[in-house]
Amino acid sequence: MRITNTGILLEEELKDLYDAEKRLLRAIPKMAKNASSEELRSALMEHLEVTRNQVDRMEQIFGLLDLPAKAKTCNGMKGIIAEGDEVMGEDMEDALMDAAIAGAAQRVEHYEMAAYAAAHAIAEHLGNRDVADLLQQTWDEEREADEKLSQVAAQVLEMAQNRDQKMEGARQTRGQSKTKTRASGR
Repeated sequence: MRITNTGILLEEELKDLYDAEKRLLRAIPKMAKNASSEELRSALMEHLEVTRNQVDRMEQIFGLLDLPAKAKTCNGMKGIIAEGDEVMGEDMEDALMDAAIAGAAQRVEHYEMAAYAAAHAIAEHLGNRDVADLLQQTWDEEREADEKLSQVAAQVLEMAQNRDQKMEGARQTRGQSKTKTRASGR
C-alpha cells in the first residue's frame, strides 16, 4: 500500500496496533501458564483484562475515524511473541523461568509503548484530540504494566539469587565434607 498522507499513516499504525493487541490476547495466557510465581501470574492475568479493554478501545478509535476495525500483521509483535515462546521452551528452574517470562513481557510493553507514542503523535498532529486521548490512555496502561513487571522481575530475580546462593553454599559444604573425609583416610 502506498501511504500518501498522515491520515493513512495513522490508519496503518492503528491496524498494526490492533493486530498486536489481538496477538497478545493469545500470548498472555501462555505466559501466565508457564509462570510459577503467583505474583507474575497475577500481573499477567491482570494485564490480560487490560488488553481486552485495549482491543475494545482500538475498535472505538476505528469508529471515531469512520474506519473498519481491521488488523494488519504486526511483524514486530509476532517476533517478540516468538522470542517469548522460545524462552518458555528452555529448560530452567522455576525462578529463572519467571525472570525470563517477566523480561519477555517487558519487551512486549516497551514495543507497545513505542508504537502507541508514535500513533499518538500522529493523531495529535492531525488535531484529533479524541483519538489522541484514547491512545494516551492505552500508553499509560502499558507504562503501568511495565512498572508492575519491573517490580515482579526484581522479586523473582531475588528468589533466583537466593536459590543460587543456597545451592552454592550446599556445594561448598559437600566439598568440605569430601576434603575432610579424604584427610582422615576414609
